[in-house]
Amino acid sequence: MIPEKVFQQILALGEAWRVNRMDYIEKESKVLIRVEETPILWQQESCPHCNSKAVRGYDHAPERRWRHLNVCQLQSEIVCALPRGECQGCRKVYTVRAPWEGRSRGLTQEFEAFALTLMREMPVKKAGEILGESDQKLWRTLFAHVDAAWKDLSWENVIWVGADEMNRKKGHNYLTVFVDLQAKRVLLAVEGKDAGTWERFAAELANHNGHSKAITRAVIDMSPAYIKGVRENFGNAQVLFDKFHVVSQVVKAVDEVRRKEVRQNVVAREQLEKTSWLWRKNPDGWTDRESQRWEQLKDKPLVTGLAYAMRVELQRAYAATNLPQARKRFESWCRWVEREAAEIKNGLLEPMRKAADMVEKHLEGILAHWQQGLTTAFLEGLNSLFSATKRKARGYRSTEYQTAMLYFVAGKLEIPYYA
Repeated sequence: MIPEKVFQQILALGEAWRVNRMDYIEKESKVLIRVEETPILWQQESCPHCNSKAVRGYDHAPERRWRHLNVCQLQSEIVCALPRGECQGCRKVYTVRAPWEGRSRGLTQEFEAFALTLMREMPVKKAGEILGESDQKLWRTLFAHVDAAWKDLSWENVIWVGADEMNRKKGHNYLTVFVDLQAKRVLLAVEGKDAGTWERFAAELANHNGHSKAITRAVIDMSPAYIKGVRENFGNAQVLFDKFHVVSQVVKAVDEVRRKEVRQNVVAREQLEKTSWLWRKNPDGWTDRESQRWEQLKDKPLVTGLAYAMRVELQRAYAATNLPQARKRFESWCRWVEREAAEIKNGLLEPMRKAADMVEKHLEGILAHWQQGLTTAFLEGLNSLFSATKRKARGYRSTEYQTAMLYFVAGKLEIPYYA
């Protein structure tokens, strides 16, 4: 009985259960760990219906199996005919819950914990191949744990929030993702990117012990829908616009200038051929080949080059160390762009002028970073997080799969979670 005693200790069954036999099924390369209850179980058991201690054994349910961690590289299962108890108080008969049972039917807690560890690091399908289980079964496990842990989250200390859109799949299918900027965690993901997403966030905030009036900062992009959503649902929140979205709008404007110039000028078309990525990067991110190309272009009378210089100068404005300095830099930048746009009569700098108008219109929200000392690094890093989430949920593009993986990876949930 030495193997049985060893597995009795490994499974930490206590005195209420015991391993009574170990079987090796050679054809299936499988180890069966047969478990049964002991009389001590009924001394410890309480009725799940009335909590009475007056419970006695009634009979046994049909034999069931639970996939467990491998034993010496062999698949192992716990086998048990679970006892049924009869309450002497309420007279109800019920099946005793196995202490090793996980949240998914047919899996042990230890197996689920290992499966979750793999799913955090790789696509679910790959984890299924390693474990010898279907990816759908692993998804059910993930859903069960994420749902249980997410529902018990407390958001009572949430005061600074950020929101960004996540492209769910090709086309205009979006999730709005809300994050806690202080705790650096994802709070909620809902379909859409309209003002109504903020109403849904306010409702979930209340469900998790938070309050809309406690939100003092809301970091968003310059979407009118998001601005409206914050104003209507979080009246105490000051709106801030994060650096990533401001700069990304200017980067898009530079690309528009390039495309307009290519269409209007034959010479410029030849000079700008295959340079689209050059203008999307910062100078310190250029490859050697791109740096050489810049040396060839920097003295050319290209409007695209001027627009790129404007973009670089805007990013330098973010290096300001205090509010007055930042205000001066942004205001000077807006005047410079408007002046240059007025002098170039062919309208090539019109996209940059619109970007300057955008910065000027939302300047107070941009400058709020220097007033509050709020870091939005977590929000700015969401794009890489979204990409990682999509990889792990590869093959499952519905909202529920990507949302569950997003909470699992970045929600700081307490998983494995067992009630």
